[in-house]
Amino acid sequence: MHRCLMIGAGGMAGYWIRSVLPAFRDRMQIVGLVDLRPDVLRDAGDFLGLPDAARFSTMEAAFDRVEADFCIVVIPPAFHEEAVMRAVDRRLAILSEKPIADRWEGCVRIYRAVTAAGLKMQVVQNYRFTPRILTLKSVLDRGELGRPHYVIARFAADYRRRGAWGAAFRHEIPHSLLVEGSVHHFDQIRNLAGADCERIAGWEWNPPNDSFDGECQALFTMRMANGIHAAYEGNCLAGGTQNSWHQELYRVECEGGAVAVDRDGIVRVFRHTPGQGMRVDDVAPVRLPHEGHAAIVAQFLDWLDGGPEPPTVLRDNLRSAAMLFGAIEASEGGVTVDVAAKLRAAIG
Repeated sequence: MHRCLMIGAGGMAGYWIRSVLPAFRDRMQIVGLVDLRPDVLRDAGDFLGLPDAARFSTMEAAFDRVEADFCIVVIPPAFHEEAVMRAVDRRLAILSEKPIADRWEGCVRIYRAVTAAGLKMQVVQNYRFTPRILTLKSVLDRGELGRPHYVIARFAADYRRRGAWGAAFRHEIPHSLLVEGSVHHFDQIRNLAGADCERIAGWEWNPPNDSFDGECQALFTMRMANGIHAAYEGNCLAGGTQNSWHQELYRVECEGGAVAVDRDGIVRVFRHTPGQGMRVDDVAPVRLPHEGHAAIVAQFLDWLDGGPEPPTVLRDNLRSAAMLFGAIEASEGGVTVDVAAKLRAAIG
């Protein structure tokens, strides 16, 4: 039985506690809980049946007193680095929500500290393991459409009312769309293209609105290391067609056709024959025993038990973080950023 120190108790952490982790009660147990909000800490602690001595308002006290094997970090990105560094000091394995940190420098410090300590760390990229993406990816992996040419990704959500995107910090922080949203979509582009990003260019901006203090719309283009290109549209003020969470549009154009998934979640293959027109085929969904967040937890616990390294370990996810912070740099400077060079400098 693995002992877990849970960093965060409300918002997304509350979802973890109530909806994700109970399925693994035979493999892990939360033995300590941290949240700075007394009411949130009380409610989650009561749900878990934790004694008062296992509930903490500071990370410092929790890491000092709790005997655990690993920690789960589900708090705003600005506080990820503190949590991870305290875990490193206690030599705990780490499962963290994305992004690795809220700044590239923090991501690099985390990578170097965890790597030097020889600890296991996985970053949550749950969207890779949903039926819609597993199914789309399976078409590409079979090679039935030939070589991919480019990837199109679109996220659009109506968050025009302040607070509509859940936690208040998402409406307050700079680079809100990129840090809290696009990091998932950039990782997905890597996943579908089968390669890391080589270069990125584009813009993020914040049009006049009452909902966001930071940038909440974006358009970016990318060139991947294998020559595949990609385009990304992100919009947190979408008043038209919605492609929100689990409804994002992904389309991969290939030599022999295209494969796409849109808001209805059905993966379709499109093949055009000159003189005959378009043929469209629905693809049967690919399912796993565990999907989404549950797939990540299962992979992590298997890894702790000596199983295979998961796909979204820290070393891999640093490549998605490099895209994220490369995009911010590209927009701020109006330049094309060499993401590969950025990554090389970080890894050393």
